[in-house]
Amino acid sequence: MYRVFAALDELVTILEEARGVPMTSGCVVPRGDVLELLDEVRDALPGELDDAQDVLDHRDEVVGKAEHHAEQTVSKATSDSEAMVAEARAEAERLIDDARAQAQHIVAEARGESDRVLDQGQREYEALMARSRGEADRMIQAGRESYERDVQEGRAEQARLVAQTEVVQAAHVESARILDAAAAEADQQRAECDTYVDDKLAEFEELLATTMRTVAKGRATLRGGRNGVPAGAAPYDYRR
Repeated sequence: MYRVFAALDELVTILEEARGVPMTSGCVVPRGDVLELLDEVRDALPGELDDAQDVLDHRDEVVGKAEHHAEQTVSKATSDSEAMVAEARAEAERLIDDARAQAQHIVAEARGESDRVLDQGQREYEALMARSRGEADRMIQAGRESYERDVQEGRAEQARLVAQTEVVQAAHVESARILDAAAAEADQQRAECDTYVDDKLAEFEELLATTMRTVAKGRATLRGGRNGVPAGAAPYDYRR
């Protein structure tokens, strides 16, 4: 930006010191110097505009990355939750089947034993049946407790996975915040660029106004007969 300000200052100096052309509103300026300064201004301005465009491009990249990360997090949390629930249900069903099979096996053995020792007496038979039934009840109760315990663990794991989805929601909130921040930064950069261009136009407008006042003053001097250019002399063509 220093080159732009320096070139504009030199242009102002050239116009302020330019010699007026008699009987016209023009002035004599060195064309080569003015064109060279204008080229420097033109070459320096696009760099600032490119910087503003880079900010906008970076905003799109940040938004894309945030959205992609949020989608991956949601998908992984959903998949893990479904897998854990299915595994807990399968384990619970397996334990129930094992408990039932074991209970049935014990009851069958008890009944066979009771039939075999039936001739040993009704008392021994009833005692054996009581022990067998107690063992069967104990195994069934143990199976039920194991089932309930596994179901509770599965529910706890499911609750933990649901809590992880809150992290996903927080990621969505953070991505929205990043989007808002990027948009605000882009708007600020755009506003600063607009302000800069408007300031430069205002300075150029002031320069033109100063030049017009200088020209008007020169014309007034010519009309008063205080200019040293001979009357009737051909005006110098400043466009050469």
